[in-house]
Amino acid sequence: MKKIEIYDTTLRDGAQSEGINFSTSDKLKIVKLLDEIGIDYIEAGWPGANPKDVEVFADLKKLDLKHSKIAAFGCTRKPNVTPEEDKILEMLLSADTEIITIFGKTWDFHVEHALCTTLEENLSMISDSIKYLLSKGKRVFFDAEHFFDGYKHNPDYAMKCVKIAHDAGAERIILCDTNGGCLDKEIYDITKKVFDDIEGIYLGAHVHNDGDMAVANSLAAVDAGAIQIQGTINGYGERCGNANLCSIIPNLQLKKGYDVIGNKIDMLTFLSTNVAEISNVVVPSNAAYVGVSAFAHKAGIHASGVRKNSQTYEHISPDIVGNRRKILISDQAGTASLKEKLQNLRIVKNLQESDLPKIIERIKKLEWKGFAFEGAEASFELLIIKTLGQLPDFFSISGFRVIGDTFLGEKNHNIITEASVKVKIDDHNIHTVAEGEGPVNALDTALKKAIVEFYPEILKYKLCDYKVRILDSKDGTAATVRVNVETTDGTNKWDTVGVSEDIIEASYMAITDSIMYGLILHNPDCME
Repeated sequence: MKKIEIYDTTLRDGAQSEGINFSTSDKLKIVKLLDEIGIDYIEAGWPGANPKDVEVFADLKKLDLKHSKIAAFGCTRKPNVTPEEDKILEMLLSADTEIITIFGKTWDFHVEHALCTTLEENLSMISDSIKYLLSKGKRVFFDAEHFFDGYKHNPDYAMKCVKIAHDAGAERIILCDTNGGCLDKEIYDITKKVFDDIEGIYLGAHVHNDGDMAVANSLAAVDAGAIQIQGTINGYGERCGNANLCSIIPNLQLKKGYDVIGNKIDMLTFLSTNVAEISNVVVPSNAAYVGVSAFAHKAGIHASGVRKNSQTYEHISPDIVGNRRKILISDQAGTASLKEKLQNLRIVKNLQESDLPKIIERIKKLEWKGFAFEGAEASFELLIIKTLGQLPDFFSISGFRVIGDTFLGEKNHNIITEASVKVKIDDHNIHTVAEGEGPVNALDTALKKAIVEFYPEILKYKLCDYKVRILDSKDGTAATVRVNVETTDGTNKWDTVGVSEDIIEASYMAITDSIMYGLILHNPDCME
């Protein structure tokens, strides 16, 4: 089985993505994740570009990596300067990595208008820099920047740049679609030309996603002879991003049969999710292979087919990449969808086949009113329990009130929100009042205050996400809203939903479901 090398540049190219700002600690966490899954090379940054990267390279020396090799990134020497005098090459060497990746211009337009030097001097810059780094005992990879655009404008010069890098001793020549505008046939044809014309060359590809072709272009490069693919986790990167390794890796390994990361491929979703968490960027739900909806089925006929044989509507089994199947419950669902969904419930007990029709009917009525249970699985389970008349009598709410007081002053503008809740638990009637940061927080605080003496475990429950969606904007401020709440107890997470024309009532419904679900989760005997 032929090996394809993966070179990750999340810590440099990915860090250039809008909204991402890695700390030193963030970068080290990502390096550990990449090493654990078996990424071959990790580009840790540009030494000397900023104090953070200097610190990263210093701290990386303390890590005991099992598989990955660390690479430092920089550029060729400046025009008309010897390698020994060049500050960038000096900083690259100071990073003390086994591998150094340098980029050089291969498009004559850039040489003359960006570097402002001659075509011959640029060739010398490439050759001198590679030979100098090799003389210092380094493995050298050469990124042929703007190669594909350069080849299309002046193929002879672009090939000269690549050949001189190869002759100078660069271990890998990486062909770059820096502007991300090429199509897969162009990538294939040009890569194949280089592969065929330069004997003994080991090629890689580094492509950007400006034409939404980065994954396809990376695969085309492999088809043409490339043995190394560069990219980022989740496709992070400047502008439209880099080639997405979370799609490239399974496509190469599962579809094309290459050796990429071996049996670690079942960690792919874990890697994607954790890097996203560190980056503070949510993985798109429809992301191939690793998105939460990548193996989600909503239509009844799809769910029925998957239940009989997953190959009917899934190109791979989700567990291969560490993901899981989701059967979505909606007004399009049928009995097969519900049966599949019920296999993974946490709190529903003693469900009979005869119960399914009335549950489906209840779902359809609620979704007609605006409820959506796709992202509120806890509320879905509670719906089943309520429909079957099995809801434990933990507490009941007799009523609630929310008041907002505004205090205006020349310097300060304060709003104090107060919520009062009347709750009944057994023979106890409880009336509590609490203030909060806004009506939802005040209501949540008041409700928990009312029942904490009876159920102290609710002190662990924290609202970690709150979303509001307007369902019919033409009604303006009188529109029906859907509120989704995510709650955690530090170990588990669960999602609930509420719908109303009143955002406070919708929030109350979601919060009440959240607390009720948590109590059932922590008191499983109540369902027996």
